[in-house]
Amino acid sequence: MKSTHNPDRFMADLRQILSQGRKRIGFLVGAGAPMSIRVDAERKVDPNGKPLIPGINELTSTAVAGLTPEQDKAVGVARGMIGNGATIETILSQLRLMERALGDERIAGLNGAEYAQLAKVICANIGPIVGPELPIDRCGYNELVGWISGTQRTNPVEIFTTNYDLLFEDSFERVRAPYFDGFSGGHAPFFDPVTVACDDLPARWSRLWKLHGSLGWAVEGNAVVRGRGRAATELVYPDHLKYDLTQKQPYSSLFERLKRFLLTPDTLLVTTGFSFRDAHINAVLDEALAGNANSAVFAFQYQKLADEEPACSLAYARPNLSVYAADGAVINGVAGEWRPGELQKNWSDIRASFWGARRAGESPAFLLGDFQHLARFCALAQATDIQHAAPAVPDPASLPASTPIVPTA
Repeated sequence: MKSTHNPDRFMADLRQILSQGRKRIGFLVGAGAPMSIRVDAERKVDPNGKPLIPGINELTSTAVAGLTPEQDKAVGVARGMIGNGATIETILSQLRLMERALGDERIAGLNGAEYAQLAKVICANIGPIVGPELPIDRCGYNELVGWISGTQRTNPVEIFTTNYDLLFEDSFERVRAPYFDGFSGGHAPFFDPVTVACDDLPARWSRLWKLHGSLGWAVEGNAVVRGRGRAATELVYPDHLKYDLTQKQPYSSLFERLKRFLLTPDTLLVTTGFSFRDAHINAVLDEALAGNANSAVFAFQYQKLADEEPACSLAYARPNLSVYAADGAVINGVAGEWRPGELQKNWSDIRASFWGARRAGESPAFLLGDFQHLARFCALAQATDIQHAAPAVPDPASLPASTPIVPTA
């Protein structure tokens, strides 16, 4: 028998959690978030415009453009060693391998030191691509931060992101909402792992954790500092060292923070724009979810369920991770197609916030795999009294096996 899931039931639960301000809530934000925001040449939001930050293929072609003939030849050699599907991450990995292996020897005309310089040039090219300013119009970042800062909270909202951009920083600062990112100081803020490990700040201070580094970070002396501007790309290099670097500061403290967050009772982590192809993050999620049955992860994925294999694989192993894809979900380890229930009184506007056609002429689908829709859903969590508008939520003991594991508020 083919299983089905009713999105109305689960979104009613989620709206209630989001509106109360008592749950310990975190967000894991990946590269798909800024890709979902499209802008025109004047930085105004435009559904027909270009992504605020491009996908990996466009990022790759742009980052390796404008090189010298010798550097371009070396990149071609690296591509040939990698084979089909070479991306900026795998190219940088290969260049750094060659840097370490060659020394004074030469391949494609470059020695080890020159391959190191080539990697720096490519990283400098990456900076302007992944460092755009917020659109002039309000977008998902503004709406998510507006929801975060507009609710009285028992616990701070924690944002974990693999992205290098400064979009969250800009969003918090635009509305003067306080946040802490692990750095302390004024002139040259320095990373402080002790403060990252503690919870001494008030709940109104949101937490922003840049798991893979950030624009504006730099190494000065023996310290990692921030505030060096968008041109600082020293700690923006996705390569084969990324996994190893997570064992060093500041990365070790930030990954430990993610683990401790998930091991804390009564937590919910919402993922958006995250592909579940990062081995280290997957390992942290897997270990923490196995160790704490009272935590939950809601993975909102843009594609159809069949195309979200990495997320589904983890969801089958850890039933407290639920995958919500365009055409179906994996909930409590059970995959099923979406089947909305009978439309309840006053529920049509709420359903439209998470269910509908993405584009004219398409069939209705689950919308929250798109960061823009998810942010709007959060922003509207208190717009309607769901105690009256939503279908009645039954007692958890009476729910079938397809009901997600969500810590009680």
